[in-house]
Amino acid sequence: MHDEALITLPQVLDLMKIRQTILVGHSDGGSIVLIHAGGTRDSRLRGLILEAPHVFVEEFGLARTREIAEEYRNGQLRSRLERYHGSNVDCAFWGWNAIWLNPEFAAWNIEAYLPGIEVPALLIQGEDDQYGTLEHVRRIEAGCDGLVKTAILADCGHSPHLDQTAQTLELMTMFVGTVLRGDLSDKL
Repeated sequence: MHDEALITLPQVLDLMKIRQTILVGHSDGGSIVLIHAGGTRDSRLRGLILEAPHVFVEEFGLARTREIAEEYRNGQLRSRLERYHGSNVDCAFWGWNAIWLNPEFAAWNIEAYLPGIEVPALLIQGEDDQYGTLEHVRRIEAGCDGLVKTAILADCGHSPHLDQTAQTLELMTMFVGTVLRGDLSDKL
């Protein structure tokens, strides 16, 4: 995640000639956005939209990560993910799963990047997230120098964009509007 955030993402933004951006990241992608925002002080950033990001490793999420490995091996999960990842499905799944379950990864924590985040952020978290507790939300709110607007969605798991699509899109649209207008006093 650190390489993606600090090396790859700046290269992509440069190649695409992006001058201003609001970065959107889900799960590990949200963590990548946090590392980028706090580790680069990228002047192109106007804001961040984060869905269920992780800032540390907790047993709660690891338990589900172990369970989903069994679903992948013995259930329909592999075929469902193959729609999105094609022939790369095994590499994508096991690459993610093995890293999170690697004992050396247990100490991973990106809270040191949070004070470097000075742009506004929208944090969307499902109250039933099976991979992370609300402690991630609390730590992001407490750690960022920029304004953090938080929405905890009921009847929502780890993927707000899938579980609560309309509400998630409405929150994102409102946030982008407030950032573009420069009026971050709007309520979400």
